[in-house]
Amino acid sequence: MLRRQGALLAAVVLLPLVTATQAGAAAPAPRAGAATTADPAAAATTAQSAACAYTPAVPADNYKGIPDFDPVKAARPFSATLRTSQGAITFKALTDKAPCTTNSFRFLAEKRYFDGSHCHRLTTSRLYVLQCGDPTGTGSGGPGYSFPDENLTGATYPAGTVAMANAGPNTNGSQFFFVWKDTKLSPAYTPFGRVTSGLDVLQKIAAGGEDDQNGPGDGYPTLPVNIKHVQIKKG
Repeated sequence: MLRRQGALLAAVVLLPLVTATQAGAAAPAPRAGAATTADPAAAATTAQSAACAYTPAVPADNYKGIPDFDPVKAARPFSATLRTSQGAITFKALTDKAPCTTNSFRFLAEKRYFDGSHCHRLTTSRLYVLQCGDPTGTGSGGPGYSFPDENLTGATYPAGTVAMANAGPNTNGSQFFFVWKDTKLSPAYTPFGRVTSGLDVLQKIAAGGEDDQNGPGDGYPTLPVNIKHVQIKKG
């Protein structure tokens, strides 16, 4: 059974899709000492590298290290397929809009960080999401680092959106959510993917309901969603 910390329950009232991973942690600072250059392209690359600072943070569950950021590699398109106990869900990563986030997700997936974990939260009232990415299954787990928000200007959350859960600004870690039905949220959760296959799987999970342990319409999914493997495909 899913265990929730009291701090998370309190935070949910204020931030409906928070994690307890880095509650109270300071926002990561950009890397200092970046070299100046007269080349606009090089300057843009340097700025992007600084913005994608992966900062050590607690907790460090199923720790796989901290990713490097190569803006050229991070820009390469890919799709991710989550093979779950309820069926496969595939999304296209928005590498052009959220390179820090997609680079982190690919790093964790390739390290098999998500394998053997389960999606621990389903909301079916007001918010329509399935939250995953915590290897502890408690809503408080994290990968051992945090990184800044991206792609928030004008962000919306229609069905099929894949976005980061967080504990406040710039506290992204490993937890993310799928939107299975159009949902209104403040633009505070980095959208980094778009479901291309498996929306029906998400809707089947939602139709199965949840146990209301966090409140009406918010709890552990009745249909267990165990992530067997996350496969990354280039292009």
